[in-house]
Amino acid sequence: MSTFNISRRTLLAGAAAVPIFGIITRRGEAAEFGYKLATGQDPTHPVNVRAQEACDRIREATSGRVDIKMFPANQLGSDTDLLSQVRNGSVEFFNLSHSILSTFVPASSLPNTGFAFKDYDAVWKAMDGALGDYVRAEIAKTPITTICKSWDNGFRQITSSTREIRTPEDLKGFKIRVPQAPMLTSLFKALDAGAAPINFNELYSALQTKVVEGEENPLPIIATTRLYEVQKSCSLTGHVWDGYWILGNKRAWQKLPEDLRAIVTREFDRSGQDQRADVARLSDSLRTTLSEKGIRFIDVDREPFRAALAKTSFYKDWKAKFGEVGWSHLEAVSGKLG
Repeated sequence: MSTFNISRRTLLAGAAAVPIFGIITRRGEAAEFGYKLATGQDPTHPVNVRAQEACDRIREATSGRVDIKMFPANQLGSDTDLLSQVRNGSVEFFNLSHSILSTFVPASSLPNTGFAFKDYDAVWKAMDGALGDYVRAEIAKTPITTICKSWDNGFRQITSSTREIRTPEDLKGFKIRVPQAPMLTSLFKALDAGAAPINFNELYSALQTKVVEGEENPLPIIATTRLYEVQKSCSLTGHVWDGYWILGNKRAWQKLPEDLRAIVTREFDRSGQDQRADVARLSDSLRTTLSEKGIRFIDVDREPFRAALAKTSFYKDWKAKFGEVGWSHLEAVSGKLG
């Protein structure tokens, strides 16, 4: 596979980057709290760059008492493996998309409801408001917890190596990889696509060997993992917005004194705001960059897709699963669904 030559400067649109593994505490000074943060993204992805900045600031602000080491690119296992590790405490922190967390906390996929958000204004009104509070409270009922506000994974778009996706009818029988996420599987099945749940670390090879024809991801993921090498077109459906939670093992989190927890949350919230801005910029600039790499972009009308979904039992089924309270928080921002 060729090397994707987007520089850190391009990825962060001028933001200063830091080494992924950061600054090591002075020799002989062991941290009082030495924790691991695992991620699934490529080291150059804004998630990792901004998380590393947070880890460095946390180490400095706590005078070395809290030392969080980064392990990007699924070094410690796949997303599903790492979710188990965070639950049992062998890894203290992990960033995971809302959609995949939903296999453990169903309410986490409320924000992933198909065609629920028209733009980022609606997303952050929901996630920094009542909907985000509701989902975080549901996560807190488990052995894991959120340590800051939601980060951005972006709006998901559909890529293909075969047919161009322009209308809902083009999805019929289309073999598309989806994450191990019930909401996304349900959405594409409702639109008569052949949805195949495959772990992210197996995605490139699945596309290369034509196990599936296409996939759906935000543009920064498509870029940093070089999916343009095995895909021809990208349809800008924006069918689902997805975010990342920085999750912590609850026991490990509670071991930190309250003042240290406040510092960790503050710095990850600060980096989260920076990461949101990074992804929003990338979603615009990467269209040009990926076009130069050979991807053909297709602007689609999202309304026929939402209307086709509304004709199925999709919204009714998910409302029944989420319950009236969670669904009311979503519709307060998205309007009537279904």
